[in-house]
Amino acid sequence: MIRRIIQIDTEKCNGCGRCAAACHEGAIGMVDGKARLLRDDYCDGLGDCLPACPTGAITFVEREAAAYDEAAVKQRQAARGGGCPGSRVQTLGQAAPVPAAPESGSCLSQWPVQLKLTPVTAPCFQDAELLVAADCSAFACGSFHRQFMAGRTTLIGCPKLDGVDYAEKLTAILRSNPIRGVTVVRMQVPCCGGLENAVKRAVRGCGKDLPCRTVVLSLDGRVLSQE
Repeated sequence: MIRRIIQIDTEKCNGCGRCAAACHEGAIGMVDGKARLLRDDYCDGLGDCLPACPTGAITFVEREAAAYDEAAVKQRQAARGGGCPGSRVQTLGQAAPVPAAPESGSCLSQWPVQLKLTPVTAPCFQDAELLVAADCSAFACGSFHRQFMAGRTTLIGCPKLDGVDYAEKLTAILRSNPIRGVTVVRMQVPCCGGLENAVKRAVRGCGKDLPCRTVVLSLDGRVLSQE
């Protein structure tokens, strides 16, 4: 298949190894003191290695290459006891109670926040108030952290861009963890209805009587409705 993949100019490569360290998939290795693309199917084409290279030796090209094999990459990462740091579960600190939310600064209490990356069970779900937000909403609303995230475990997503129905995973999260309630924050645009619908189906299907409210924001961040 023709796809975007990295290309390494060995003449420019100084052998520092920073690109190999930045490539969590293991597609790049050091051979005879130079960086090499070891396996096409390990390269996801996202280019985390590009900014790590101090000499500009790495670029993107469009060429015939094996498809990215996510399953093989995950198997390799598991065998090495590692994985992408971006999907590693981390507790960032206790979420502040809502009345004590700071006027500025982050209220994020856990990582990751993407619904696609978050495991079904994690410490952040223990006795949690869950916020499920459209990923655009924090950019539209300047007080988003203080107004919605403080005191809650945050998950974000966009069904239209991610191309998934989150209902099944959300149902599993609600069913498997002692969650006290769910708040949905979405934009007024129609595509955000998919996120709200997925949450409501999950609440109905989890087998628990959980309170659930939806907040709809305008494109300039105003609260249009709460129910």
